[in-house]
Amino acid sequence: MRMLVVIAATVLALDVATKVAVVHFIEPGNPVEVIGDFVTLKLIRNPGAAFSMATGMTWLLTLVAIAVVVGVIRIGRTLRSPWWALGLGLVLGGALGNLIDRLFRAPGPLQGHVVDFVSVGWWPVFNVADSGIVCGAILLVVLTLFGLNPDGTRGQADEQVESDSSAGKES
Repeated sequence: MRMLVVIAATVLALDVATKVAVVHFIEPGNPVEVIGDFVTLKLIRNPGAAFSMATGMTWLLTLVAIAVVVGVIRIGRTLRSPWWALGLGLVLGGALGNLIDRLFRAPGPLQGHVVDFVSVGWWPVFNVADSGIVCGAILLVVLTLFGLNPDGTRGQADEQVESDSSAGKES
């Protein structure tokens, strides 16, 4: 649980700090080129979810973020795997970062717009919280596919391989 909290706090701190800096230093409609026009920093206030979907459902996205935070904390109490702690910490930190925007930014509580600012090529504009959520979710899917459980034990993937190899020996 300690590792999960440290990772989540780090992602959250980076997210809040970068959003404060972007809002202070970058004017909307005036992007800052980092690598030509391929990687730019541009201030976007996103009322929706990823890819600006569900823009009229900000209050629902806020409730979903709260549910994710509660769920991760509940699972976190049973963790014995550092890899799961990393994945869940990234997701928790990202969810909290965007939740803070939804709760405290304009136009108001439960309807705040998330500050997005990283633009890479054709990919939609995102922020540190979004990166944490996506990287954490990918890691959790990979851990699940490889059969590593949150409690550190091996799951069904290994059991299936063992039963398949046992069946081959009996033939």
